[in-house]
Amino acid sequence: MKLEKRIAQAFGYCLLVFIFVGIAVGQRDKNDDPTAVLDFIVIKDDNGKPVRSAAVIMHTVNSDGKQSRGGLELKTDSEGKTTFDGVPYGKLRVQVLASGFQTYGEDYDIDHAKMEFTIKLKRPQSQYSIYHDHPDEKKDQPQPPDPNAKPQ
Repeated sequence: MKLEKRIAQAFGYCLLVFIFVGIAVGQRDKNDDPTAVLDFIVIKDDNGKPVRSAAVIMHTVNSDGKQSRGGLELKTDSEGKTTFDGVPYGKLRVQVLASGFQTYGEDYDIDHAKMEFTIKLKRPQSQYSIYHDHPDEKKDQPQPPDPNAKPQ
């Protein structure tokens, strides 16, 4: 009887240990995997005014420089601001899309608990053509000789 009683006690202790370990794992602190709060401010490059309803798209990036599938899209408010809490530390690719502006894209290293990004969007530029006059270019400068030209 004593042996059966000791086995039952040992089994009870083991069961309690497993229960407490399970509770401890379930209550793991979220700070074990550091995350950041990211604040984005999207403004116009030419006048500094906020861009409302701009799409701020975030993708995590692996060590090979490839972005993950999916991602997260945020929209800016009337003041050009948006925030996201819970971004894991590491590389993050940020793209910003807004109607009437050039697409913005940049990779960032997320390594602080709170980070703020000010993104300046530019208006689209016209395409450069050799068939149009470009008054900003200096035409008085001598052109270097063409190395492929035949001697005369």
